[in-house]
Amino acid sequence: MKATKKMGFAVAASLMMLFSAACGGNTTNTPAPEQGAGEKPAAAAPAPASKDKKITLGFSQVGAESGWRTANTKSIQDSAKEAGFELKFSDAQQKQENQIKAIRSFIQQKVDVIAFSPVVESGWDTVLKEAKDAKIPVILTDRAVDSKDTSLYVTFIGSDFVEEGRRAGKWLVEKFKDEKGDVNIVELQGTTGSAPANDRKAGFDEMIKAQPNLKVIASQTGDFTRAKGKEVMQAFLKAHKDIDVLYAHNDDMALGAIQAIEAAGLKPGQDIIIISVDGVKDGMTAAAEGKINFIVECNPLLGPQLMEAVKNVVEGKQVDKRIVTKEGTFTSEEAKKALPSRQY
Repeated sequence: MKATKKMGFAVAASLMMLFSAACGGNTTNTPAPEQGAGEKPAAAAPAPASKDKKITLGFSQVGAESGWRTANTKSIQDSAKEAGFELKFSDAQQKQENQIKAIRSFIQQKVDVIAFSPVVESGWDTVLKEAKDAKIPVILTDRAVDSKDTSLYVTFIGSDFVEEGRRAGKWLVEKFKDEKGDVNIVELQGTTGSAPANDRKAGFDEMIKAQPNLKVIASQTGDFTRAKGKEVMQAFLKAHKDIDVLYAHNDDMALGAIQAIEAAGLKPGQDIIIISVDGVKDGMTAAAEGKINFIVECNPLLGPQLMEAVKNVVEGKQVDKRIVTKEGTFTSEEAKKALPSRQY
């Protein structure tokens, strides 16, 4: 970036309090619809279960890699208890083979419904066909699969990750619309092969491609963890002396990166503009302090929507093939206002 950068940051320091963000994926000012536009309802379980029978849900969670995931797990566990369901819960520790084992175990236990958040997008057809053959409906939560056979699952409940990336890119384009020099961007990607990592990158790239001075000079996975985010950011700082912007695919990686930035004697949010996705309490706190400039929200509280879908499926009702969660965005000033009432 040219000399205007130095003066620009003085202005940015005062302007950054004017913007806001929120882990799901809708437009910045308009909430996303609760279901995918134009999506046809999917057929649910062919035979309604007895209303006297307690519903058993088998759920395979990605892991516990972030504050977002912890909040997501609690929402599912609390909502299952409130709904009166028997929940069989499995933590995959971010390994696909563990999720496949868990799903097969749920099939053997003859649960009523299987739900899971897939670690990665591909490689699920075989085990999902086994569930289908056993006549056990499957619900995807938070993350999608790339199977061409959409009959292998009843519905997908979660955020629009591509839209999240678009929101992040759109804010950046607007912020640097008058900048003539190069704006050097580093990117902390989520887990390689995961839907949020693929889609958040795609949406972001789509928005900035028309601005040739917005340059992604380095992009590497931080596995959605704070420790890895710090480690990769340290490497970025050693390799690149003129980083202007950090785009992190989640708050935890951004928070780790902030530690590395401060250790290097730089001011996060001023010397390096930071954009993140999630909106968990720690991230919102950093935003309120001016260390994160813009957060795109990804709502982890999917439990109530999941239990409603499970109930409808078991009762033989139709459910929409795509259910999008409602989310927003936060600038530093908006994060400051929202923080006291933040549930996660």
